[in-house]
Amino acid sequence: MDRKKELKMQYKQMKPQMGIFIIRSKVNNKCFLKTTQDLRGVLNGTKVRLEGGFHPNRELQKEWKEFGPENFTIEILENLEYDKDESKTDYSAELEVLQMLWEDKLTGENMEFYKKRI
Repeated sequence: MDRKKELKMQYKQMKPQMGIFIIRSKVNNKCFLKTTQDLRGVLNGTKVRLEGGFHPNRELQKEWKEFGPENFTIEILENLEYDKDESKTDYSAELEVLQMLWEDKLTGENMEFYKKRI
């Protein structure tokens, strides 16, 4: 097998980091949570959308532009581990539970959430 095919096969077998991340405003008590099966990719895409002015959450986008990126923190809150069952590929239920757990935890800390859609 040539090197190119070998690298392509390795890439297809890679499992991206999955879990939940938060964008937290330093100006007010608001945050945005996002769960994903590809933390690095979605996190990078989110930053690009915010910088480009086309993030789907209009309230977050408005404040990002108004307050500036320096007034927000972005961090990974928790990683979700892969199941030992190699055939499992859909983790949407686990990610949904993870989202609910973090929403409850942050609500208990008096955090407000950016509205889903405006």
